[in-house]
Parts: sequence; structure tokens; C-alpha cells
Amino acid sequence: MANNENDAKVVKKKDRALLAAIAVFVVMLAAVAIMGLVLITPPQEDLQGQADCDIVRVSGKLPGRVVKFYVREGDFVHKGDTLVSIYSSTLDAKLYQAKSVEEAASATNQKALNGTRNELKTGAYNVWQQAIAYETIAQKTFQRMQNLFEQGVVSEQKRDEARAAYENASAAVKAAKSQYDMAVNGAQAEDKAAARSMANAARGGVMEVQSLLEDQILVAPCDGEVSEIYPHEGELVSLGAPIMSISRLADMWVSFNVREEQLVDLPVGKEVHVTIPALGNKDTRMKVFYVHDRGSYAVWSATKAYGQYDSKTFEVKARPCEAIKDFRPGMSVLLK
Repeated sequence: MANNENDAKVVKKKDRALLAAIAVFVVMLAAVAIMGLVLITPPQEDLQGQADCDIVRVSGKLPGRVVKFYVREGDFVHKGDTLVSIYSSTLDAKLYQAKSVEEAASATNQKALNGTRNELKTGAYNVWQQAIAYETIAQKTFQRMQNLFEQGVVSEQKRDEARAAYENASAAVKAAKSQYDMAVNGAQAEDKAAARSMANAARGGVMEVQSLLEDQILVAPCDGEVSEIYPHEGELVSLGAPIMSISRLADMWVSFNVREEQLVDLPVGKEVHVTIPALGNKDTRMKVFYVHDRGSYAVWSATKAYGQYDSKTFEVKARPCEAIKDFRPGMSVLLK
């Protein structure tokens, strides 16, 4: 009887030990599951952007040789500051040629406006008066021949010759009168208009060359920092070739590439907190001012056939709410 009781006690102890082991196992399993959930939860993702600004390229309309640079890379310039001088002997020759054409066209135009010289007018008048005198003599001669023909003294042929001479003299008077009128009136309106147009065209040619020569000295189109100079002094530059770049540091912004499901936290006008590692992890505020689709080529493809979708990438730009000292293009910016 005593042995049975002892066996029963042993069995109960074993059952309690098994239950305790099972309980410990369940607790450990729950702890592992909780730790797994914690570890599986992805950490907060930081968005990395890059600082940027507008870059203005300085170029000219003058092909020539770089004579001198008045600035160096890294210099800060103001709008209107002298940057570089360029020389072109070809354009100097073209300017001389254009001015010569302008002078010739102006002289022709002035001649058309002034009309015929007085000497030519006097000569034309004298020819006209001489023709009138010849006409008077021819008329009197014809009248005498006509009277003599009627009296039967001269032949019909003599009378006809006198008539022909009179008619020729009358025609000469009309021709001389036309030449005199032309000399008095000067050039026709069409000739004057043509001369005026030629003078204007020649003047336009001079202005065109002068406009090109104005680019012998290039000035800064805006305030900013000279970020890059392309040619060296003494090198030839072609028409429209960039000479240097100016970065407008007064208007900086940061560009982020963001998946579309994250756009809900970055609407236009929202202020965000960012960190700039290059400035000692400086914390500052920026304001979103631009959101735009990056295009079909920038797509995050889904890794599962069901339950996910292809997410497009958007470019988000934010501008500092206040000026940041030593903030420069190319610096990384972190957005949490």
C-alpha cells in the first residue's frame, strides 16, 4: 500500500515538472516571437537628397581669341562685373568694310535727295533754248519754201525738205525740254526710295558687326560664384561656345527621389526637418516647393505577383527656410 502511494507521488512530481517545462517553453517561444516581430519591423527609412542651384553659362556671339580673364574659379561676382575679353581681327576688318559700304550708300542717297547739280541744269536749259532757236529758223525757212512753192519758184522736193527740217527741229525742242525737266525734278521717287533702302541696309550691316564687337567684353549676367572656366587665355573660342559657368548660390534647393507611396508625407508647401552631414549634421528646416514625375524609366518594380504594384519615382525639391552658411551644391541632405 505504501509503495503505491510513493509511486503516485513520483508520477505527480513528473507531471508537474513536465507542465513547468512546457510552460517555460511556451514563454520562451512567445518571447522569441515578440523579439522577432520587433526585429522584423523595418527601421525608419531616411531619404537622401543632394543640394543644387541654378547654373548660368556665359557665352558670347564673338568668335575670337581669349585675351584676358578678370576672374578666377571660386570668385564671387555681381551682375555687370567684367569677366573676360575676346579679340577678333576678322570682325575688325568686317567693321571697316561695313562702314565703307555705309558711306557709299549714304552718298548715293544724298545725291538722290539733292537732285541734279546746278551745272547740269544750266547745260540742259541752254540746249533747250538752242533747240528753240533752231526750230524758229526751220519754221521760217519752211514758210518761205511753202510760199515759193505756191508761186512755182521751187520744186515740191525743196518744200518737203524744209518741212522735214522744221519737224525735226520741233522734235529736238521737245527732247531738250524733257532733259531739262528731268534735271530740274531730279531722281524719281522710286530711285530715291531705292537709294534710301540701300543706305538703311548698309547702316544695318554696321550695327550688326558692332553688336558682335560688343561681346569683346563679357560681363556677369547675374550674381553668383564662378564655378568653372572652360578655355585658357590665348585659346580660340567659336561662336556661342561657353566661356564659364556661374552658380547662383543665393537660390539653393535640395532634390530627393521619392517613391509615390511616400508622397503623402511630402505635399507642396510642407516644411520638413533635414540633416546636413557635411555641416556637422546640422539640423534645419526646408519647405517643399516642387513635386514632379521622374518618368516611366524610374519605376520600382513589384517583387510579388500579387499584393504589390509598380511604384513610380517622383522628384521632390525643397528650399531652405532660411539661409544656411557654407551650404554648397553637391552636399548630401538626409530627410527622416
